[in-house]
Amino acid sequence: MTDEANTAPSPEANTAPSRETGTAPSRRALIGWGGAGLALGAAAAGGAAAALGGGADDTKTVADSGAAVPFYGAHQAGIATAVQDRLHFAAFDVTTDDRAELIALLKEWTKAAARMTQGHAVGGGAVSDLAEAPPDDTGEALGLKASRLTLTIGFGPTLFTDKKGKDRFGIADRRPEALIDLPAFPGDNLDAARSDGDLCVQACADDPQVAVHAIRNLARIGMGKVAIRWSQLGFGKTSSTTPDAQTPRNMMGFKDGTRNIAGTDTAALEKHVWVSGKAGPAWLAGGSYLVARRIRMHIETWDRTSLKEQEDVFGRDKGEGAPQGKQHERDEPNLKAMLPTAHVRLAHPDSNGGARILRRGYSFTDGTDGLGRLDAGLFFLAYQHDVRDGFVPVQRALARKDALNEYIQHVGSALFAVPPGVRDADDWWGRALFS
Repeated sequence: MTDEANTAPSPEANTAPSRETGTAPSRRALIGWGGAGLALGAAAAGGAAAALGGGADDTKTVADSGAAVPFYGAHQAGIATAVQDRLHFAAFDVTTDDRAELIALLKEWTKAAARMTQGHAVGGGAVSDLAEAPPDDTGEALGLKASRLTLTIGFGPTLFTDKKGKDRFGIADRRPEALIDLPAFPGDNLDAARSDGDLCVQACADDPQVAVHAIRNLARIGMGKVAIRWSQLGFGKTSSTTPDAQTPRNMMGFKDGTRNIAGTDTAALEKHVWVSGKAGPAWLAGGSYLVARRIRMHIETWDRTSLKEQEDVFGRDKGEGAPQGKQHERDEPNLKAMLPTAHVRLAHPDSNGGARILRRGYSFTDGTDGLGRLDAGLFFLAYQHDVRDGFVPVQRALARKDALNEYIQHVGSALFAVPPGVRDADDWWGRALFS
């Protein structure tokens, strides 16, 4: 869990212009396009680009209206996109050993994702020509706006080579060098049931029902080929890619990650987030690497801690969010004015050789732990071009010295290679990997 331009409870979000433009809000059709397919539906709306590529509205208009975020593009939506308010994240185990079945599933998932992100029902919708057959869409999002839904897929290390060393799908030699097995960090207490996965899908939206609907339908489509390994619901974004927006607060009440990478900062995205064709395999060019960490907060202990100690732990003023010794949140921090164990100081790029990552964290509360303590904290999501000079060195520094460690514990962990965006209606998630 890191801060500033790095890894921890943080701000809100903005989008790269090519991703976040959009037209007026689309509504979910009570009946889909009768299974006619994505291309036919796009043609009816004036072409695939018009139907799914967005219009000329600016980012703010899309965010305010709940309109659809474009699905097609060089990069997957849901990374540099303005951070939505709700999350449903799911990691899947692939249960088939048939390469053709997996490819067919990825194609079907892509088609369904393209429809759902634009506010349309899956396939023929929530009705069926046969009374005995279930409908194509589960139906709970009918009539709702697209709510800026984005669906982002990632491939875990075990998709390339399983735990027994088996190359199930003939892609072991295509595993990127940077798709490492994350090292054990001091203080980790990882639950295997909440870690890893062959595939992941990150669903972000401004309506929780829309996000849950998306994962539910993908899991239903994948039945018999994949199974959900673990999942996490999130609310109250703690990270921002929109620097001009109000910085969100984490469950500890602090603004954090003020210097997160902006979704409009093309230079920073190219340098720190997107995988280049030179630095990674060709199939991953334009993609990224995603670290997901479930971070439990010891809320009850934190709530009994004095304000001065809380501010010393973070290195920030709790009310304004200003760095210690400064007046305003976005003032340049004086790291030497903070304690050597302050979270901001340790996570800052100046303390980590300039390492930066893009964060899309969310708060979570999952009831209590049986002892009356809240099972609450931060579901940390970080994108970078290489974890070996991004998340790993920053987390090592935090794990060793961060005063925040007294109040948190990492209990779940996963790493995924996130492929580039889907270019058009003939493309599909992972096509370059399996070609």
